[in-house]
Amino acid sequence: MLFMVIERFKPGRQDAMGERFRTKGRLMPEGVTYHGSWLPLDGSRCFQIMESPTRALLDQWVAAWSDLVDFEVEEVLPSAEYWKRKKDGEGG
Repeated sequence: MLFMVIERFKPGRQDAMGERFRTKGRLMPEGVTYHGSWLPLDGSRCFQIMESPTRALLDQWVAAWSDLVDFEVEEVLPSAEYWKRKKDGEGG
């Protein structure tokens, strides 16, 4: 399953977040894959694509950072797969 993750950094916590990342890494559970991330020029948020076999496993990663970051997580599909499912009547 693919997820679009929007991280909103809690006020005044950006330095603590950077320090945790430098010392502990991404803190991802086994089975969760990081695909890439993008930040706006003001650095206020981070947009990521993550992959996980279950939402529950991804939520373990979210919990490891929730003291520093507010998360919005949405399961997503590549657009070609979405439109194929829609054509095949599989929902959407």
